Amino acid sequence: MGTAVITLGTFLMIEKKQSAGPEQQQDRTWLAYALGAAVFAALTSILAKVGIEGVESNLATAIRTCVVLVMAWAIVAAKGKMGQAVHVDRYELVFLTASGIATGASWLLYYYAIAAGQVSVVVQVDKLSIVVSVLFARLTFNEKVSRRSAIGLALIVLGTAALAVWK
Repeated sequence: MGTAVITLGTFLMIEKKQSAGPEQQQDRTWLAYALGAAVFAALTSILAKVGIEGVESNLATAIRTCVVLVMAWAIVAAKGKMGQAVHVDRYELVFLTASGIATGASWLLYYYAIAAGQVSVVVQVDKLSIVVSVLFARLTFNEKVSRRSAIGLALIVLGTAALAVWK
């Protein structure tokens, strides 16, 4: 039931962009990437839960991070973008570094949580980051939240609470 409420809330949060003209189709490429990310996030959770059984969670996070690091640099190299690394603006580098620190903290806490808890519940609680993301997007980028999106966000929070309480 909680998952159904979360799914409904998620669909309510998807907003149609105003297009320049009726002949211009809305680009939904982001949705395909988001769905792919969701599938891989699910695999991440399940594979991590199995892999962390006999491994301390910090070590598991370090191993995972090394794999991600190698993959990311391999993709940059394969796309021929290595030379751009020296041209990253210092201001942007500070924020990318801060983002990396936040990612590391998130992963460490996530691995602690899945080691001790139920994956199906931990994943949903982890997704409550949407509330913080919406708030920060409003404060930082002045992104508006429509009434429909606010209802969707409330349903996501309620569905997550239901999963956490009635696991």
